[in-house]
Amino acid sequence: MRRTSSKWLSVFAAAFGMLSVGACTDVTYRDRPLFETPPAAAAGFLGFRDRLQNETVCGNCHVGQQSEWEETAHADAFTTLEQSGSMQGFCQGCHTVNQRGNASQDSTGGWIGTQDPRYHDVQCENCHGPGLTHVQNPDATQPLAPLSVGLDLTVGCGECHNGTHHPFVEEWEQSGHGAVIASPAGRAECQGCHTGQGALRAWGITADYIEKNSATHLPIVCGVCHDPHSNRASRRLPAGTDVDDPIGMPESGGQLRFSIDVPNEEENLCMKCHHKRAQPDIDPATQQSRGPHSPEGPLLLGENVGFWFGDSIADVERIVGTHGTGRNPRLCAGCHMPRFEVTDPQSGDFVFQATGHLFKAIPCLVNGVPTADETCALTARTFRTCTASGCHGDENAARSVFSTTQSEILDDAAELKRLIDQVRATAINANDKKWTTAEGADFNYQLAVKRGSFVHNPYLIKELLRVSIAEMKEEYGIQ
Repeated sequence: MRRTSSKWLSVFAAAFGMLSVGACTDVTYRDRPLFETPPAAAAGFLGFRDRLQNETVCGNCHVGQQSEWEETAHADAFTTLEQSGSMQGFCQGCHTVNQRGNASQDSTGGWIGTQDPRYHDVQCENCHGPGLTHVQNPDATQPLAPLSVGLDLTVGCGECHNGTHHPFVEEWEQSGHGAVIASPAGRAECQGCHTGQGALRAWGITADYIEKNSATHLPIVCGVCHDPHSNRASRRLPAGTDVDDPIGMPESGGQLRFSIDVPNEEENLCMKCHHKRAQPDIDPATQQSRGPHSPEGPLLLGENVGFWFGDSIADVERIVGTHGTGRNPRLCAGCHMPRFEVTDPQSGDFVFQATGHLFKAIPCLVNGVPTADETCALTARTFRTCTASGCHGDENAARSVFSTTQSEILDDAAELKRLIDQVRATAINANDKKWTTAEGADFNYQLAVKRGSFVHNPYLIKELLRVSIAEMKEEYGIQ
C-alpha cells in the first residue's frame, strides 16, 4: 500500500510539473470587464456585477462603501422579502433597484423594466440614481444622492419608508425633527442642531449630496441620524435587540451615525444636540442671562447641569435618575422611540406599526395610534415604554409615578418662584455679569418647570430646588 501510494504521487507530481511548464508558456492576462452593459429597459441602472456575491458594479471602484453597505439590511432586502412569506408584486418596488429614492424620473427602469435579478436588493443606485453615464465617464458626471426625505414621496428615503407598516416618514414629519424653525436656522451658531446640512457639518461629515450647498435649509432628515452606507454604530445596541423590540430599532437595521447606548454627551447620538445650556450663562451678544435651552442629556446623566451655590455642590455626588442608568440601557431612545403594533380590539387585525419616529415618550393615542397631539389627558397617553425595561410594573403604575412626581416638583418650584419674586427687583441684574443667588435660583426654577425636565431626572431636580430654596432664605432673610 505504501509503495503504491508513492508511485501515484510520483506520477501526479510529474504530470503536474508538465502542466505547469506548459501553462506558463500560454498564460494571457486580461482585465475583466468592470460591468455588463445593462439592457435598454434598465434606463441606465447597472445593478449587481456579481449577484451571488452581493458585489455591485459601483463597488468595483467604491470598495469601502461596498464593504460597509454589505453589513446593512439594504444589502439583503430582496431575500428578506422572499423569506417573509408574504411577498407581493407591489412590495418589490422597495426591495429592488429602480427610480424610487433617487432623482431619476424614469418609472420603468431597473427591476421594474427588466425583472433581472441583478437589480435585487437596495443598492447604491437606489439613492444615487442610474450609474451608467458615470462609469462611462467618471469625471463628467457625479450621481449625487438627495438628503431630502421626500414628504411628497417622490424622492429620498420617504419613497419607501412610508405606509401603515413602516410609517417612518409620516411620523417624522409630525415631529420636531421634521420642521425647520426659521429663527435658529438663520443663525450660524444654531444651524448645527436646527438644520440638516448644519448638523452634518458640525459632526465632521463631508460627504457630498444634492442639497449640500443649497441656501434652503433642510430639517433633521433621515440621513442626519442614519448613515446610508454603514451600520457600524448600530452594532453597539444591546445584545438581543431585534425588530420586535417594542422600544426601538433592530440591531441590524438602525444604521445610526452614533451610538444610542453610550452615556456620554459627545458620543451619544441624541445628546449631540440635546445638551445645550444645562448650566447658566450670559449671552455674549446681549449681555443678558439666558435660561436652559436643551438640557436633556446632562439631566439624564446627572452631571454638568443646574446652578449650585458656593460649596453646596461639594456635598452632592453625581445624581443620576433611573432613566439614565443600566435600567434603561438605550437612554434617550429607550423612552422616546416607542415601537409597537396597533391591532383592532375587536378583530385583532393589524392597523398600524408605530416606529417611534414621533420621538414622544408618552404619546397621545387616537384609536390606539400615537399622534403628535399634546392636548390629551394623561389617561389617553400610552406609558408602554415605561414598562419595557422593567422599571415600572405596568402602565398604570408608571402613570401614577409620573403624576405624583410632577405634582411634588411643581409645588417646590412654585415655592421657589415665590421667593424669587420677593427679591427680583433688587437682586437680579444680569448686566453685572455676576450670578447672584437669586439669578442662580431662577435658572434652577426655569430648569424645573421646563417641559420634560422632571421626568429626565426627578432626583436631581428635587435636589436643585431644595438647595435653591434654602439658599434664597439664608441669603435674603426671607421666608
